[in-house]
Amino acid sequence: MEEYEIQDKQQIDDNGMAQNTKKADDTGRGNGDSKKYEIDMCNGPLFGKILIFYIPLMLSGILQLLFNAADIVVVGRFAGNEALAAVGATSSLTNLIVNLFIGLSVGTNVLVAHYYGAGQKDELKTMVQTAVATAAISGVILIFVGFFVSQPALGLMGTPDDVISHSVLYMRIYFAGMPFMMVYNFGSAVLRAVGDTKRPLYYLLIAGVVNVFLNLIFVIIFCMGVAGVATATVISQAISAALVVRCLVVTDSAYKLVLKGMKIVPDKLIRMFKIGMPAGLQGALFSISNVLIQSSVNSFGSIAMAGNTAASNIEGFVYTAMNAFHQASISFCGQNYGAMKFRRVGKVTAICLGLVTVVGFVMGSGAYLASGILLQLYSPDAEVIRYGTLRMAYICILYFLCGNMDVMVGTLRGMGYSIMPMLVSLTGACLFRVVWIYTAFRQVPTLECLYISYPISWGLTFLVHLTCFWIVYRKLLASQPERT
Repeated sequence: MEEYEIQDKQQIDDNGMAQNTKKADDTGRGNGDSKKYEIDMCNGPLFGKILIFYIPLMLSGILQLLFNAADIVVVGRFAGNEALAAVGATSSLTNLIVNLFIGLSVGTNVLVAHYYGAGQKDELKTMVQTAVATAAISGVILIFVGFFVSQPALGLMGTPDDVISHSVLYMRIYFAGMPFMMVYNFGSAVLRAVGDTKRPLYYLLIAGVVNVFLNLIFVIIFCMGVAGVATATVISQAISAALVVRCLVVTDSAYKLVLKGMKIVPDKLIRMFKIGMPAGLQGALFSISNVLIQSSVNSFGSIAMAGNTAASNIEGFVYTAMNAFHQASISFCGQNYGAMKFRRVGKVTAICLGLVTVVGFVMGSGAYLASGILLQLYSPDAEVIRYGTLRMAYICILYFLCGNMDVMVGTLRGMGYSIMPMLVSLTGACLFRVVWIYTAFRQVPTLECLYISYPISWGLTFLVHLTCFWIVYRKLLASQPERT
C-alpha cells in the first residue's frame, strides 16, 4: 500500500502538533471573483457544502450524457444506420485508450486538494503547471495513438466492412481533439479540488450547445456524416478547454496558471502518476471485463442485446448522479487530509455514503418502476422492453451498492492511496465477474444469473474497501495528533 505523504512539508511543534509552514491566513484562497466559487472544505459544517459541490457536478454529468445522446440521434436520423453503427463501434475502444490518460487527472485532483488544504502555495502552483503541461503532451500522444491504432484495432474487433472505414475516419478526427479533451479534464480536476464545480458546468453547457448546433449544420446542411459529428465534437472540446485555461490564468488564487515558462516538475509528475495511473489502469481493465459481459449478453440474441443496451443507457443517468459523490469524496477527503484534519475525513466519508445510498436507491428504484415508460423511448418492441426491465430489476434497485463502492474508492484516493483501491476493485469487481461468467454462468446460463453478478460484486468490494479504510483511518488517528 502506498501513501502520498503531505507531512514532509510540515513541521511539528514542541507539543507534537503539526503546524503548517505557511501562515494561517495565507491559505492560497482567492480574494476576488474566484473566492465565491471555492469551498472551504476544512472548516465548518460539511453536509451543506458537499451538496453545493455535488449538484453542479451531477448536472455536468447528466448534461454530458444528454449531449452525447444528441450526437447519436443526429447521426442516426440524418446520416443513416451505417454512420450510427460506425460511431457506436468506436466507443469501447476509445474508452479503453482514453481512460489510461484520464486517470492521471485523478492524481491532479488529489494532489491539488492536498496542497490547497495544507496552504502550500508554491507546491500548488507547480502542481497546476505540471498538470496542464502533462495534459497537453498526453493529448498530442493520443493524436498519434488514435491515428495509427484505429484501423488495426477496429479490424481485430470484427468491425463490419461496410462500417469500418467510417469508424476509422470518426476515430482519427475525434482523436485530433485529444489535447483539448485532456486540458479540459485536467483543468476541471484542479477546479474540483478547490471546490469549484460551478464553472466547469457553465463551460460544459456552452460547449455542449455549440456541439449540438454544429452537429446539425455539418450533418444536415453539409452532409458530412460521421466526419461532421467528430468535427463538431473537436470544436466544442476546444471551446471548453479554452474556457478552463482562461479561468486558471485569470484567477487570483494560488492555483493560478502561469503560461509563460510553463514546465513539468518531475517530482510532481511522479506523484501524479503514482496516484493517477492506477485509476487509469482500473478504468481500462473495467472496459475489458465489460466486453466479456457484453459477449455473454450477445449470446441471447439481438432482442436481448437491444433491451440490455436501452437499460444500460437509462442506468447511466443513475450512475452519473451517484458518481458525483465519488468526486466529492476525493476533493473533500483530499483537502482535509492535506490539512491533517483526519476526523473530518471520516465525517466526509459517512456523509457521502449516506447521501449516495439515498440517491442511488431512490433514483434506481424509480427508474425500475418507470422502466416500461422509459424503455419505450428506445424501442416500442414488447420483447425489448421485457429484456430491459429484467436487467433493471437486478441492477437498478441495488445500484446504491455501486455508489457505496465508488465513494470508498474516492475516499482512499483522496487520502493518497491509489494502488490499494485499484487492486481491491479489480479483484472484487472485474475478476469476480470474469470468474462468475466461467463458473456460475456456465452452470446456469441465464440472464438472471449474469446480472446478479453485478450487485454481488459491488457489495463484496464495498465491504473490503470499508475494511481497508477503517484500518488506515485508525492508524492515522493513532499516529498523528490532529491539527486544531
